[in-house]
Amino acid sequence: MDSTTPDVQALACNVAIPEHLRWRDERRGDVFELQSITVRLLADGSLGAKAYGRPVGGGRGAYVSFAVKESPEIDELITSAATEAARRWAAHGGR
Repeated sequence: MDSTTPDVQALACNVAIPEHLRWRDERRGDVFELQSITVRLLADGSLGAKAYGRPVGGGRGAYVSFAVKESPEIDELITSAATEAARRWAAHGGR
């Protein structure tokens, strides 16, 4: 990389988890429904992903991150989101 090339560390996109694929997880006694996934294209070309959700009981709880559950449908959602993000990045019109 030469001195004029920006040192991009990661690219990210957020994808909504379709309702039929959402799941629940628990943290410190609170149950959360996972509603979105942040997918990151890391510098080495691999993908990283975290799921985010809100407390099922409502209230002012934070949007909390969780590990992404393993399933073929969720894996396909992540791959499709990364592919769509790449298409959009490639087609960007600049500032």
